[in-house]
Amino acid sequence: MDQPRTALVTGTGTGLGQAIAIALAREGYDLALTEIDTASLKETLAHPDVKARKVVTVQLDLRSQDSIAKAFEQAQAGLGTIDLLVNNAGRALVKPAVDVTPAEWDDVIGINLKGAFFLSQLFGRACIAADRPGAIVSMASTHGMTGIAGRAVYGISKAGIIQMTRMLAIEWADKNIRVNAIAPTTVMTPSRQALLNDPKVRDAMLSRIPSGRFATPEEIGAAVVYLASAGAASVTGHTLPVDGGLTAV
Repeated sequence: MDQPRTALVTGTGTGLGQAIAIALAREGYDLALTEIDTASLKETLAHPDVKARKVVTVQLDLRSQDSIAKAFEQAQAGLGTIDLLVNNAGRALVKPAVDVTPAEWDDVIGINLKGAFFLSQLFGRACIAADRPGAIVSMASTHGMTGIAGRAVYGISKAGIIQMTRMLAIEWADKNIRVNAIAPTTVMTPSRQALLNDPKVRDAMLSRIPSGRFATPEEIGAAVVYLASAGAASVTGHTLPVDGGLTAV
């Protein structure tokens, strides 16, 4: 019987993180699931596919190096080893560039980029020390690949994730650690539902997507499963747009 695969997934209380956790559980992964408040994991933990796997819940604040170190240690202790790291947790900021404060900059960059880097660093160290393969999939965004008004800091953080993906992929290629990212366009998550109920906002956002529809959380989960799979064994340093053609225009 094959050994269970294991994954550490950040930001899994709702939305994309929840869909990714469910998709990986369905594929047979045991999971370490993180949130700043682990009580918010209740709905994810109640899903039948997740309930069927071994699951460790971990408190994680990506703005804190101590929290990152403690969370990774707890995930390893609970699962033994970590085969896959999914850097999903992030913070959005919709604000004109001229109004962004240093505190807002630090918060967005700290969560979206700095925290993801140092968690990836711990994962890489663990894989190299144990001489075993690993895979990282990080959540980028089409905002990191194209320009759009009012989202400067968020887009900069996601462009950083795309470059981090390239850099770590090259540095760790000979260690058999694959590093990839996914760049979704707008995804129909519960947090976006209220905003997208406004017809003007919905039409404006759809007008940028050639396919004429939003991506679903399940499609993002499927992309993570693919990039983590043996079928993607030769895929590293790649950012996969899941965007209905937005970045192809």
